[in-house]
Amino acid sequence: MINSTLCYLERGDEYLMLHRVKKENDMNRDKWIGVGGKFEEGESPEDCVLRETREETGLTLTDYCYRGLVTFVSDAYPTEYMHLFTATGWEGEAGVCDEGELAWIKKTELLSLPLWEGDKIFLRLLEEDRPFFSLKLRYQGERLVQAVLDGTTIV
Repeated sequence: MINSTLCYLERGDEYLMLHRVKKENDMNRDKWIGVGGKFEEGESPEDCVLRETREETGLTLTDYCYRGLVTFVSDAYPTEYMHLFTATGWEGEAGVCDEGELAWIKKTELLSLPLWEGDKIFLRLLEEDRPFFSLKLRYQGERLVQAVLDGTTIV
């Protein structure tokens, strides 16, 4: 079982996205995702999102919000509990990321990028400004076979 964070830094009508193209054997290879990563021993979700954002972007978050918990179940990977955040405030300048290419992408263009199918669901929930949610996504390989939002099956 894995605990991780994912954060979408929001600048007007854009999100800072990470195109995962630099690491070999990356389960997210060639996909566009937010920034984040796995918990270290003793970290809270907030500790992890602050550290991972700083490591991947060079930015220090000053205004961020815990938006939801996404449970990934897969036939290929261990179960992962991903703590989802958005951020509207930070200090510093975005630098180079060793896991991929960072780019500001218009929210209206996100769905045209190579994304996990489940990511499209929680990106929509973020855009709808849905209150804190729990989303369970079940994959077979890269195919989304089930999505359960707050206990109700939606896919």
